[in-house]
Amino acid sequence: MLKWFKRNGQAPANQDNTGRRVVIDIQEITKMYLMGDIEVHALRGVDLKIYEGEFLSIMGPSGSGKSTLMNILGALDQPTSGSYFLDGVDVSKLPEKELARIRNKKIGFVFQNFNLLKRTTALRQVELPLIYGGTSNRVKRARAALESVGLGKRLDHLPSELSGGQQQRVAIARALVNEPAMILADEPTGNLDSRSGTEVMQIFQTLNREQNITTVFVTHDPWIARHTNRVIMLRDGKVVADRKVMNPLVAGEVERPSEAEELESVFQEAYYGGDEEEYN
Repeated sequence: MLKWFKRNGQAPANQDNTGRRVVIDIQEITKMYLMGDIEVHALRGVDLKIYEGEFLSIMGPSGSGKSTLMNILGALDQPTSGSYFLDGVDVSKLPEKELARIRNKKIGFVFQNFNLLKRTTALRQVELPLIYGGTSNRVKRARAALESVGLGKRLDHLPSELSGGQQQRVAIARALVNEPAMILADEPTGNLDSRSGTEVMQIFQTLNREQNITTVFVTHDPWIARHTNRVIMLRDGKVVADRKVMNPLVAGEVERPSEAEELESVFQEAYYGGDEEEYN
Protein backbone atom coordinates (compact mmCIF):
# COMPACT_ATOMS: atom_id res chain seq x y z
CA MET A 1 0.00 0.00 0.00
CA LEU A 2 2.86 2.35 0.78
CA LYS A 3 5.62 3.36 -1.57
CA TRP A 4 8.61 5.59 -1.01
CA PHE A 5 8.16 9.21 -2.06
CA LYS A 6 11.11 10.10 -4.27
CA ARG A 7 12.58 13.31 -2.94
CA ASN A 8 15.56 13.50 -5.26
CA GLY A 9 13.80 13.43 -8.63
CA GLN A 10 14.40 15.66 -11.63
CA ALA A 11 11.72 18.25 -10.82
CA PRO A 12 12.90 21.81 -10.14
CA ALA A 13 13.11 22.90 -6.52
CA ASN A 14 9.84 24.85 -6.64
CA GLN A 15 7.82 22.08 -8.33
CA ASP A 16 7.26 18.35 -8.17
CA ASN A 17 7.48 16.10 -11.22
CA THR A 18 3.86 16.86 -12.16
CA GLY A 19 4.39 20.62 -12.12
CA ARG A 20 2.71 21.35 -8.79
CA ARG A 21 4.22 24.29 -6.96
CA VAL A 22 5.71 24.06 -3.49
CA VAL A 23 3.42 25.37 -0.74
CA ILE A 24 5.70 24.45 2.18
CA ASP A 25 9.48 24.23 1.98
CA ILE A 26 11.24 23.45 5.27
CA GLN A 27 15.02 23.44 5.24
CA GLU A 28 17.16 22.12 8.09
CA ILE A 29 14.65 23.08 10.78
CA THR A 30 15.75 22.56 14.38
CA LYS A 31 13.96 23.34 17.63
CA MET A 32 15.60 23.33 21.03
CA TYR A 33 13.93 24.01 24.38
CA LEU A 34 15.56 24.66 27.74
CA MET A 35 14.06 22.77 30.68
CA GLY A 36 16.05 24.08 33.59
CA ASP A 37 19.63 23.30 32.70
CA ILE A 38 18.69 20.60 30.22
CA GLU A 39 18.53 21.15 26.47
CA VAL A 40 15.68 19.30 24.77
CA HIS A 41 16.13 18.93 21.01
CA ALA A 42 12.59 18.48 19.68
CA LEU A 43 13.54 18.76 15.99
CA ARG A 44 16.93 17.84 14.59
CA GLY A 45 17.37 19.13 11.04
CA VAL A 46 14.03 18.46 9.36
CA ASP A 47 13.72 18.91 5.58
CA LEU A 48 10.27 18.73 4.03
CA LYS A 49 8.50 19.87 0.88
CA ILE A 50 4.71 19.85 0.55
CA TYR A 51 3.18 20.57 -2.83
CA GLU A 52 -0.03 22.28 -3.87
CA GLY A 53 -3.02 19.95 -3.61
CA GLU A 54 -1.30 17.30 -1.51
CA PHE A 55 -3.17 15.50 1.27
CA LEU A 56 -0.71 14.09 3.75
CA SER A 57 -0.32 12.91 7.32
CA ILE A 58 2.47 13.59 9.77
CA MET A 59 2.83 10.72 12.25
CA GLY A 60 5.05 9.69 15.10
CA PRO A 61 4.97 8.43 18.69
CA SER A 62 4.92 10.67 21.74
CA GLY A 63 8.15 12.67 21.85
CA SER A 64 8.85 12.28 18.14
CA GLY A 65 8.54 16.02 17.44
CA LYS A 66 5.27 16.00 15.50
CA SER A 67 3.55 18.50 17.83
CA THR A 68 6.55 20.82 17.61
CA LEU A 69 6.57 20.50 13.83
CA MET A 70 2.83 21.21 13.75
CA ASN A 71 3.34 24.41 15.76
CA ILE A 72 6.05 25.56 13.37
CA LEU A 73 4.00 24.67 10.29
CA GLY A 74 1.13 26.68 11.76
CA ALA A 75 3.36 29.71 12.50
CA LEU A 76 2.46 29.25 16.17
CA ASP A 77 6.15 28.86 17.04
CA GLN A 78 9.45 29.60 15.36
CA PRO A 79 12.39 27.26 14.80
CA THR A 80 15.70 27.62 16.58
CA SER A 81 17.44 27.43 13.22
CA GLY A 82 16.64 26.70 9.61
CA SER A 83 14.16 28.18 7.12
CA TYR A 84 10.44 27.74 6.63
CA PHE A 85 8.94 29.02 3.37
CA LEU A 86 5.15 29.13 3.31
CA ASP A 87 3.70 30.00 -0.08
CA GLY A 88 7.06 31.55 -1.00
CA VAL A 89 7.46 33.63 2.19
CA ASP A 90 10.16 32.80 4.76
CA VAL A 91 8.21 32.92 8.01
CA SER A 92 10.92 31.41 10.21
CA LYS A 93 12.13 34.74 11.58
CA LEU A 94 9.09 37.01 11.28
CA PRO A 95 7.93 39.07 14.29
CA GLU A 96 4.75 38.01 16.07
CA LYS A 97 2.58 40.65 14.38
CA GLU A 98 3.55 39.31 10.95
CA LEU A 99 3.12 35.72 12.10
CA ALA A 100 -0.44 36.54 13.21
CA ARG A 101 -1.16 37.96 9.76
CA ILE A 102 0.30 34.86 8.10
CA ARG A 103 -1.81 32.60 10.32
CA ASN A 104 -4.96 34.50 9.41
CA LYS A 105 -4.32 34.68 5.66
CA LYS A 106 -2.34 31.58 4.80
CA ILE A 107 -3.30 28.82 7.24
CA GLY A 108 -6.64 27.27 8.11
CA PHE A 109 -6.64 25.44 11.45
CA VAL A 110 -8.85 22.53 12.49
CA PHE A 111 -8.35 21.16 16.00
CA GLN A 112 -9.45 18.03 17.83
CA ASN A 113 -11.48 20.06 20.34
CA PHE A 114 -13.17 22.26 17.68
CA ASN A 115 -12.22 25.54 19.50
CA LEU A 116 -15.62 27.15 18.96
CA LEU A 117 -17.01 30.03 21.03
CA LYS A 118 -19.89 28.78 23.17
CA ARG A 119 -22.28 31.71 22.68
CA THR A 120 -21.56 32.39 19.02
CA THR A 121 -23.60 31.14 16.07
CA ALA A 122 -22.09 28.98 13.35
CA LEU A 123 -22.25 31.86 10.87
CA ARG A 124 -20.50 34.25 13.24
CA GLN A 125 -17.83 31.63 14.08
CA VAL A 126 -16.92 31.39 10.41
CA GLU A 127 -17.00 35.17 9.98
CA LEU A 128 -14.37 35.75 12.67
CA PRO A 129 -11.24 35.22 10.52
CA LEU A 130 -12.74 37.62 7.96
CA ILE A 131 -13.42 40.21 10.65
CA TYR A 132 -9.83 39.99 11.91
CA GLY A 133 -8.57 40.36 8.35
CA GLY A 134 -10.85 43.31 7.53
CA THR A 135 -12.42 41.39 4.64
CA SER A 136 -15.58 42.58 2.90
CA ASN A 137 -18.63 40.43 1.99
CA ARG A 138 -18.15 38.53 5.23
CA VAL A 139 -21.66 37.13 5.61
CA LYS A 140 -21.81 35.93 2.02
CA ARG A 141 -18.43 34.21 2.24
CA ALA A 142 -19.15 32.66 5.64
CA ARG A 143 -22.49 31.32 4.41
CA ALA A 144 -20.84 29.83 1.32
CA ALA A 145 -18.19 28.13 3.46
CA LEU A 146 -20.83 26.58 5.72
CA GLU A 147 -22.86 25.45 2.73
CA SER A 148 -19.75 23.76 1.31
CA VAL A 149 -19.60 21.50 4.40
CA GLY A 150 -23.33 20.79 4.42
CA LEU A 151 -24.41 23.24 7.15
CA GLY A 152 -26.41 25.71 5.08
CA LYS A 153 -29.42 25.09 7.35
CA ARG A 154 -27.50 25.48 10.61
CA LEU A 155 -26.24 29.05 10.21
CA ASP A 156 -27.88 30.41 13.37
CA HIS A 157 -27.20 27.43 15.62
CA LEU A 158 -24.94 27.64 18.68
CA PRO A 159 -22.33 24.93 19.32
CA SER A 160 -24.57 23.46 22.05
CA GLU A 161 -27.25 22.94 19.39
CA LEU A 162 -24.89 21.01 17.08
CA SER A 163 -23.52 17.48 17.22
CA GLY A 164 -19.79 16.89 17.51
CA GLY A 165 -19.53 16.18 13.82
CA GLN A 166 -21.44 19.36 12.98
CA GLN A 167 -19.21 21.40 15.28
CA GLN A 168 -16.16 20.05 13.48
CA ARG A 169 -17.75 21.01 10.16
CA VAL A 170 -18.13 24.57 11.45
CA ALA A 171 -14.44 24.49 12.31
CA ILE A 172 -13.61 23.25 8.80
CA ALA A 173 -15.72 26.04 7.25
CA ARG A 174 -13.91 28.56 9.44
CA ALA A 175 -10.56 27.16 8.24
CA LEU A 176 -11.66 27.44 4.60
CA VAL A 177 -13.22 30.88 4.59
CA ASN A 178 -10.00 32.86 3.99
CA GLU A 179 -8.94 30.55 1.13
CA PRO A 180 -5.67 29.64 2.88
CA ALA A 181 -2.55 28.17 1.31
CA MET A 182 -3.10 25.06 3.42
CA ILE A 183 -5.33 23.50 6.05
CA LEU A 184 -3.53 22.15 9.11
CA ALA A 185 -5.65 19.64 11.02
CA ASP A 186 -4.58 18.30 14.41
CA GLU A 187 -6.34 14.96 15.12
CA PRO A 188 -9.53 16.31 13.51
CA THR A 189 -11.53 13.11 14.09
CA GLY A 190 -10.09 12.34 17.52
CA ASN A 191 -13.13 13.47 19.53
CA LEU A 192 -15.76 12.06 17.17
CA ASP A 193 -17.63 8.78 17.04
CA SER A 194 -16.90 6.56 14.06
CA ARG A 195 -19.85 7.76 11.98
CA SER A 196 -19.10 11.46 12.53
CA GLY A 197 -15.40 10.83 11.97
CA THR A 198 -16.16 9.19 8.64
CA GLU A 199 -18.35 12.13 7.59
CA VAL A 200 -15.62 14.61 8.48
CA MET A 201 -13.01 12.59 6.60
CA GLN A 202 -15.32 12.52 3.58
CA ILE A 203 -15.46 16.33 3.68
CA PHE A 204 -11.66 16.61 3.80
CA GLN A 205 -11.26 14.17 0.92
CA THR A 206 -13.88 15.97 -1.17
CA LEU A 207 -12.31 19.37 -0.54
CA ASN A 208 -8.90 18.03 -1.48
CA ARG A 209 -10.11 16.21 -4.57
CA GLU A 210 -12.54 18.80 -5.93
CA GLN A 211 -10.97 22.07 -4.77
CA ASN A 212 -7.31 20.97 -4.71
CA ILE A 213 -6.87 22.26 -1.14
CA THR A 214 -3.50 21.38 0.37
CA THR A 215 -4.26 19.50 3.59
CA VAL A 216 -1.91 18.35 6.35
CA PHE A 217 -3.09 16.01 9.12
CA VAL A 218 -1.11 15.58 12.31
CA THR A 219 -2.17 12.23 13.74
CA HIS A 220 -1.10 9.19 15.72
CA ASP A 221 -3.76 7.03 14.05
CA PRO A 222 -2.60 4.76 11.19
CA TRP A 223 -6.20 4.23 10.06
CA ILE A 224 -6.66 7.98 9.50
CA ALA A 225 -3.29 8.20 7.75
CA ARG A 226 -4.37 5.52 5.26
CA HIS A 227 -7.02 7.93 3.98
CA THR A 228 -4.36 10.45 2.93
CA ASN A 229 -1.99 10.33 -0.03
CA ARG A 230 1.37 10.59 1.71
CA VAL A 231 2.73 9.79 5.16
CA ILE A 232 5.63 11.54 6.88
CA MET A 233 7.02 9.63 9.87
CA LEU A 234 8.97 11.33 12.65
CA ARG A 235 11.12 9.75 15.32
CA ASP A 236 13.45 11.53 17.76
CA GLY A 237 13.02 14.85 15.96
CA LYS A 238 13.94 13.52 12.52
CA VAL A 239 12.04 12.42 9.42
CA VAL A 240 12.63 8.67 9.26
CA ALA A 241 10.20 7.83 6.46
CA ASP A 242 8.39 9.66 3.67
CA ARG A 243 5.98 7.49 1.70
CA LYS A 244 3.20 7.70 -0.82
CA VAL A 245 0.01 5.82 -0.01
CA MET A 246 -0.57 3.93 -3.23
CA ASN A 247 -4.27 3.15 -2.68
CA PRO A 248 -5.69 5.65 -0.17
CA LEU A 249 -8.85 4.51 1.55
CA VAL A 250 -12.04 6.31 0.59
CA ALA A 251 -13.91 7.39 3.71
CA GLY A 252 -17.05 5.34 4.23
CA GLU A 253 -16.18 2.58 1.78
CA VAL A 254 -14.14 0.40 4.14
CA GLU A 255 -15.13 -0.37 7.70
CA ARG A 256 -12.51 0.35 10.30
CA PRO A 257 -10.93 -2.87 11.61
CA SER A 258 -11.51 -3.62 15.27
CA GLU A 259 -8.25 -5.42 15.90
CA ALA A 260 -5.53 -3.18 17.33
CA GLU A 261 -2.91 -5.53 15.92
CA GLU A 262 -3.94 -4.70 12.36
CA LEU A 263 -3.51 -0.99 12.97
CA GLU A 264 -0.21 -1.61 14.70
CA SER A 265 1.03 -3.56 11.67
CA VAL A 266 0.58 -0.46 9.50
CA PHE A 267 2.46 1.64 12.01
CA GLN A 268 5.29 -0.89 12.10
CA GLU A 269 5.42 -1.10 8.29
CA ALA A 270 5.72 2.66 7.95
CA TYR A 271 8.65 2.72 10.37
CA TYR A 272 10.52 -0.42 9.53
CA GLY A 273 9.38 -1.63 6.11
CA GLY A 274 11.52 -1.22 3.02
CA ASP A 275 15.25 -1.29 2.52
CA GLU A 276 17.65 0.30 4.98
CA GLU A 277 19.04 2.76 2.43
CA GLU A 278 15.58 4.23 1.85
CA TYR A 279 15.53 5.84 5.27
CA ASN A 280 16.71 9.40 5.92
